[in-house]
Amino acid sequence: MSLRLIFMGTPDFAVPTLLELVAHGHEIVAVYTRAAKPAKRGLKLQPGPAEQEARRLGIAVITPRTLKTPEALAEFSAHHADAAVVVAYGMILPQAILDAPKLGCFNLHASLLPRWRGAAPINRAIMAGDTETGVMVMKMNAGLDTGDVAMAERMAISDAMTASDLHDALSRLGADLMVRAMAALERGRLQLTKQTSDGVTYAAKIEKAEARIDWNKPSRAVLRHIHGLSPFPGAWCEIAGEDEAARIKVLRCELASGTGAPGAVLDEHLTTACGEGAIRILQLQRAGKAPMKAEEFLRGTPLMPPMRLA
Repeated sequence: MSLRLIFMGTPDFAVPTLLELVAHGHEIVAVYTRAAKPAKRGLKLQPGPAEQEARRLGIAVITPRTLKTPEALAEFSAHHADAAVVVAYGMILPQAILDAPKLGCFNLHASLLPRWRGAAPINRAIMAGDTETGVMVMKMNAGLDTGDVAMAERMAISDAMTASDLHDALSRLGADLMVRAMAALERGRLQLTKQTSDGVTYAAKIEKAEARIDWNKPSRAVLRHIHGLSPFPGAWCEIAGEDEAARIKVLRCELASGTGAPGAVLDEHLTTACGEGAIRILQLQRAGKAPMKAEEFLRGTPLMPPMRLA
């Protein structure tokens, strides 16, 4: 037995779930995804990762600009899907679309709801210093991540994890969870639990204006800020120069011993003082350059006391 599914997803995070559903024998009748965007510098259109995988698998791809028209609803309903699986699709599903599949629409969300509803749950969990997060399969309703929860898996967040690390781990964990949820749905045994109203938080979209590193904060807060924004948009600071300051993105760091004025470089290994304690920068990136390890960076740009990062 298998389900007849519409899959709705766009970025890398969605791909493992699509592949696992196909591998477990479900019939994916169509993949809905955001329309291809121009590549860097306005070159030819670049399909998103989910679209690329769908085309490789020979699955029909649909890229509507909106789902709110009668025509969009008619096209969606014409697939006669048992259910829709939604993973980082990037568009709001109106109630008529939610009601179209006979068993409903099911979303994979990268947090332990109701904590971190919204656009950037992975980044916000790291930046807030959370020690645990996870993935949940939720039956969608018209609210923002407010639907009844079917299944969940938890995962620890260590100080060493960047948003990229956690993204990849949760995408794999979520793919397995969604497959199990669809198997239970197929057997008529998927149980739903209403979300509690306690502990609701919202994961607002990351704004570039919040990416500058505040060295006045304690070292763990600085580390979590850096890792929560790595690799995009990237937490940044400036190195004072003779003519003008040079901006660098800090992509990976670790807690270190040492004290000094916030932003002070404490040794030749890029140990940098914070408001309390210090961090050691492990990976960074100059504007327009590829990411590099700290030791590689230091060969071309020596940074040592009494220099400061601002």
